[in-house]
Amino acid sequence: MSMLALPAQLTLRDAKVTLATLASAIAAAPAGSTISVDASALTYIDSSALAVLLECRRQSEARRCPFEVHHVPLRLAELARLYGVQDVLALQG
Repeated sequence: MSMLALPAQLTLRDAKVTLATLASAIAAAPAGSTISVDASALTYIDSSALAVLLECRRQSEARRCPFEVHHVPLRLAELARLYGVQDVLALQG
């Protein structure tokens, strides 16, 4: 299992760099391993955080790696529900 950590801030301004970092880690993970993202540090986000997570999920699935997000802050969970992607992202507590 690979555990990746999100930064404290993930907005449109941060999305490109954050996605590049996560994509690099996903590409380096052994095929078939679970990609787990720790969202506990997130304190300032916008909908770009969802876009980053959805792209990470897509890249993980392309490598046949299950994808899950742990320690989801309330704001991220609310945005995911608003956009209808909470189940797609496998958000967990």
